[in-house]
Formats: sequence, structure tokens, C-alpha cells
Amino acid sequence: MSEGLSYAIARYVTSVRLERLPDEVVRAAYRAVLDWTGSVLRGGRELPAVLAAGLVDRWQGVPVATVLPTWRRTSPPWAALVNGVAAHIVEMDDLHRASTFHPAAPIIPAALAAAEDVGATAREFLEAVVVGYDVGIRIAEAVNPSHYRFWHNTGTCGTFGAAAAVAKLLKLSEEQTVHALGSAGTQAAALWEFMRDGAMSKPLHTGKAAFNGLLAAYLAQGGFTGATRILEGEQGFFRAMCEDADPRKITDGLGEHFKIIENDFKLHACCGHTHTAIDLAVAAARELGVPVEQVRRITVETYRDAVQVAGKTDPRTVYEAKFSIPYCVAVGWLKGRAFMEEFTPELVADPAVRALLGRVQLRVTEEMNRRYPQAWPARLTVETVDGRVWTREADHPLGSWRNPVPDAGLWEKFDVLAAGGTLDADQVAVVKEFIRSLEDPADAPLAVGCAA
Repeated sequence: MSEGLSYAIARYVTSVRLERLPDEVVRAAYRAVLDWTGSVLRGGRELPAVLAAGLVDRWQGVPVATVLPTWRRTSPPWAALVNGVAAHIVEMDDLHRASTFHPAAPIIPAALAAAEDVGATAREFLEAVVVGYDVGIRIAEAVNPSHYRFWHNTGTCGTFGAAAAVAKLLKLSEEQTVHALGSAGTQAAALWEFMRDGAMSKPLHTGKAAFNGLLAAYLAQGGFTGATRILEGEQGFFRAMCEDADPRKITDGLGEHFKIIENDFKLHACCGHTHTAIDLAVAAARELGVPVEQVRRITVETYRDAVQVAGKTDPRTVYEAKFSIPYCVAVGWLKGRAFMEEFTPELVADPAVRALLGRVQLRVTEEMNRRYPQAWPARLTVETVDGRVWTREADHPLGSWRNPVPDAGLWEKFDVLAAGGTLDADQVAVVKEFIRSLEDPADAPLAVGCAA
């Protein structure tokens, strides 16, 4: 039997050294942590994160890993769980569009918890982030798009990424890393059915992916075995969970091209499938300069998955609004952005917003389907009462690696999110020092700064 994919991945994970990585890869890892941390701090005040943190407090744990939203320490799996839940709630965490995968939410919490537990250096922590992103993204690319019809791949593929990151920090051997991946894959689950109820399951997927990946790696460290062909085996991940797996997307360029540099950052607090249309709506409102009453119709042409996931035409809750292209286009037009303040019960019920979103029509085109997921395209056509027509299309929103936002923009986003979170100004300042320490990583132990 030929060597399987897990062995190829394990060889890569164990071989990565920060000093041999391109500068742009190391910088991308720093930016990923910066972006992730703001989402955790702000998400920590939302009900799903509060409930998860409360449960962890009840269950206690050895106080070695930081729960950022509560500024307390607990055992590594519980810290990974709460930070993973908090990171995905406000829909501001990062996104790798070609794989439709949010890597930070499941991977960084697991890596941070393990790094604190083993006393890892900042350099070792960034190595783990790089390999976690590479493994999670590559597996997500290999199963996309058919996997995405039923499975939230941030939860499923994120489990593999979290396991790889923690395996790196634990300095597992190739054989142990293979077993960690096997135990990760057998725990990988996250179903889209929650969307029908607007349930809290989406951030639970990311928290459990972080928890399960970390658990898999620690078990492997102790000698616990897992399937050695968990991806391509006869009853493995590919056979069970997609129709058209492409294993080459895992191995092609592995160790030479690092997927973290393809990572995108979200500047709108809503589903990533809405972002290109929002940017176009903001541009249309600015360039046309007409009163909203003069807008007769807005047509959004896009791809099938965008409408399937974010096609709610009559959102009645904040959660539904975040997955509604018509709502997001309406607030983008009216407010010039779609940040946290644009997703409130009051604005969802606002007559002006509801009037405009009622004039937004969605249309799926085969042209857009063919461009997705390498692009997340949208074409916006605005027809005014006086007969004017404005049309523009784009493949990538601002924040995409092809349309990047500078570090200053990420820090501005962090400041806004952290200001609305659970920590006081002094605690936020400590978190900032932790992030800045990663910009020029040293060999000293990682210091997050939370007291025990």
C-alpha cells in the first residue's frame, strides 16, 4: 500500500521552521492573530460565548490557558472551546475564500491554548499557526464545493487544522501526527441544518473543532492511535463527506506555497458571501448620489452558494440579517458600511431599511457559478425612478488578499471590536502587547498576560 495523505501532511508539519519561512508567510501569521483576537474579544460578550464560558467555569480546569473574553485561565481544551466559540459569533473572523473556510476561529484557539500549556515561544506559536492554516485550508479545498452543501467546513476541516497546529507545538513525531490527524478526522462534524432555526450551532462548530483538534493531538502524544488513512480511506473523510475530492489540492506545493498568504480579512460583520455585494452597494450609493426613494430596483447577480447561505429575503432577526444579501445591500447603501452597529434589532426593523431591502432582487447566474470559489463575484445593477442604470461587478471585496487591507486597517478593526468587548482598557492594552510581540517574534516564552 502506498503512503497515504496523512503521512505527507505529517512530514510537512514536522519539517516547518520559522526561520526558513518566507517573510510574507510569517507576516501573514502575525496579521491572522491580530485579526482573530479582535473577533474573540467582541464575540465574548455575545450569548453563545457567555453560555460556553459559564459552563467551563462550572467544570473548572487546571489554570494554564487563557480564556480571553473572561480574562481567566482554565485547562487547554476548555480555553480552546470558549475562544473558538467567541471568535466566530460576530462574523468578523478571517476567511479563505477558495476553500470557503474560516481558519482562525478553530485553529488559533487550539494553538494558543497548547502554546501556553507547553511554554512555547512566539516563534513556535507562529509556526503552529502557519501549519494549521495550511493543513485546514488544503483539506477544505480538496472537498469543496460538494462538502459545503451539508457540512460547515470550518468545523469539519478546522478540526484537522487545529490538530496539526497542536501537533507542531507538542513536537509530535511523524507517526504521532498521523494518529492525531486520524483522531481529528473521526471527530470532524458540523451540519448546516442549524440555519433553518437560526440556532447557535455555528460558533459551536468552531469551538468544538478547536477542542477536538487539540484533544486529538494530546491523545496522540500519549500513544492513542487513529486511522492512518483518515482522508482517502474506504470509509474515510472523502468518501463519507463529499462527492468530488481532489487529493492533489492537499499535496501540490505543500511546503513550498503557504496557504496563509491567500487569507482574507472581513471588514463587514456578516456572512462573507455578502461582502462583494456590500462593497458594490456602497460604491453605487456614493456615485449615484440619489435619495433612496429614487431607487426603483437593485439586482444582485451572484453564485449559487451565496444565495443558498445568505439569500434570506425577509430577515426578522439580527442573525438572519447577517445571512441576508438584501439586508446587507440595503444597509451598505444607507449607512456606507455593514459593521457591528448595522446589525441591531432596531435597524432590522427600520422602515427605511425594510423598504429598500424589499427592492433588492437576487439572481444566480452560471457565469458567476463558474467563477466561484476562486472568486466570490457579484454584479450589482441599480435602476432609478428617473431611468438611470448603474452596473458594476467585482470578484473580490476589500480585505481580500487580492484587494488587501493594510495593518493600520486591521488595528482599527481590532480597536473597535475590543472597545465593544468584555475587557477593560488595561486588559486590552496587555492583549495588544501580546499581538505586537508576534510582529518580531522572539525565542522567549509566549506571554499572553492574563493572570491565573
